[in-house]
Amino acid sequence: MSSEPVLLVDDRDGVRTLTLNRPHRKNAIDAELWVVLAEALREVAADRSVRAVVVTGAGGAFCSGADISVPDNNHPIYRMRALTDVAVLLHEVPQPTVAKVGGVAVGAGWNLALGCDLVVATPESTFAQIFARRGLSLDLGGSWLLPRLVGLQQAKRLALLAETIDAKQARELGLVTWVVPADEIDEFVVDLSGRLAAGPPVALAQTKALLNDGADATLREALAAEARAQGINFATADAPEAFAAFAERREPRYTGRWTVHRPPLRASNETENGR
Repeated sequence: MSSEPVLLVDDRDGVRTLTLNRPHRKNAIDAELWVVLAEALREVAADRSVRAVVVTGAGGAFCSGADISVPDNNHPIYRMRALTDVAVLLHEVPQPTVAKVGGVAVGAGWNLALGCDLVVATPESTFAQIFARRGLSLDLGGSWLLPRLVGLQQAKRLALLAETIDAKQARELGLVTWVVPADEIDEFVVDLSGRLAAGPPVALAQTKALLNDGADATLREALAAEARAQGINFATADAPEAFAAFAERREPRYTGRWTVHRPPLRASNETENGR
């Protein structure tokens, strides 16, 4: 049994990288890793110093799905609850998320990547909704993600046939944002995540939520949500900073700092006297 942690966490310049670390199983996610990954995502959501998140895998693979090699005597409803936690947390973290995919991303592993906001792959990456080949149906949000990304017919093709596609096909279907040579992907993702981390954190969080919710909203609902979000953005220092940086021809420095001032507190003796 390896003493290595199943999830590696690295912080650098506002970017937190979460690396699935079970390379001997192509980073298949076992019961322990589901729990650790969920906890890591909770910590991300609560940590304002984290401005962007990268999810990747160790040892040349992204993730080969849920690990079914180890018997699990828990009732399936409890096993699925762990997957559900990860899918919801990944969807709802306010920070932009990037999946850095090298090698295989299949089953729940592919849906883990699709749950990220942006996906970067290499030409060697391969993808499969492998569930049907295991006598299973989709999980980790695949039934929700795929139709929204590729439309119902292509989603059915990928899920019912469980065929393996390469990075080029995935890019053509809109399931990969960029395909980058393997020897360039590290530098590419560092630059990409750095640009996201340098962005206005409150505005990016509002934009992410608007886009995630917009697919299920009417136009009026979307417009109302946009108006509420802009009110939040104008209460930060970032909008004035962006305008000032534009006027001064410099790069903006975003902090997400709240600029609405509270009224001064009354003196304690005035409070005690009911004034």
